[in-house]
Amino acid sequence: MQRGLARHGARLGRAIADVVLAGLLGREWLLDSHYATRSHVAVLRRPLDPTRYREGLADRAPIVLLPGIYEDWQFLHPLADLMHELGHPTHAVVELRRTTTGIERGAEIVSAELERLDLRGAVLLAHSKGGLIGKKVMLGPSGWRVARLVAIATPFSGSAWGDVLPVRAIRALAPSSPDVLALAAETAVNARITSIYPLFDPHVPGGSELPGAENVRLPIAGHSRILADPVALRAVGRAVAGAAEEAERAAGDAPLGDRSR
Repeated sequence: MQRGLARHGARLGRAIADVVLAGLLGREWLLDSHYATRSHVAVLRRPLDPTRYREGLADRAPIVLLPGIYEDWQFLHPLADLMHELGHPTHAVVELRRTTTGIERGAEIVSAELERLDLRGAVLLAHSKGGLIGKKVMLGPSGWRVARLVAIATPFSGSAWGDVLPVRAIRALAPSSPDVLALAAETAVNARITSIYPLFDPHVPGGSELPGAENVRLPIAGHSRILADPVALRAVGRAVAGAAEEAERAAGDAPLGDRSR
């Protein structure tokens, strides 16, 4: 009888946990959707000029903004504002548009921009899918130009929503997606990645921990609204500040044919 009660208690406990998780998930979805809607509407009303962020101090690492899916660079304006205040020349990759292209194509666009601007020792500052694009860039021929990737709420192991939502761009981020699996198998650049993510992310319920990377799990919740959270912004500032040494190493590791340019 006691074993029966124990089993019943365990099932009841799991059921309660599922209800609590569902409630938390729904609440965070609503809060995130509200934040995202307000942010999109704000930039539609008053579009930002990317050139205002490009000037910076000579001794500060250049920043390249990589937005997530269905976002353009303006969605990252809290990060752009922070980097600009800290003196970093900050660049938007406007050609990414709303980041609905595939990861490989996105990486080609970003790499071309790194080459066009001749950036060295750059820090890729990414949100969500932008972090996957950033890692792909680091694995390619322009990877030597990147000192560090600071990725916020990035689904390095995919997102479970990709398995259930009938949207091609989101299904491409499923844990079983060939692109996600291929990137996860490539670990050579993980040590140059800082993954910053919340305690609970409604869009990436499995979390954003990346083996071999610097993983920073914050005591906050959310996927999009984390971009404006003071706790997250302080973590981003610390991660970027620590990229100076990596920037020097990246410049030293440049291919001989490129160092004299």
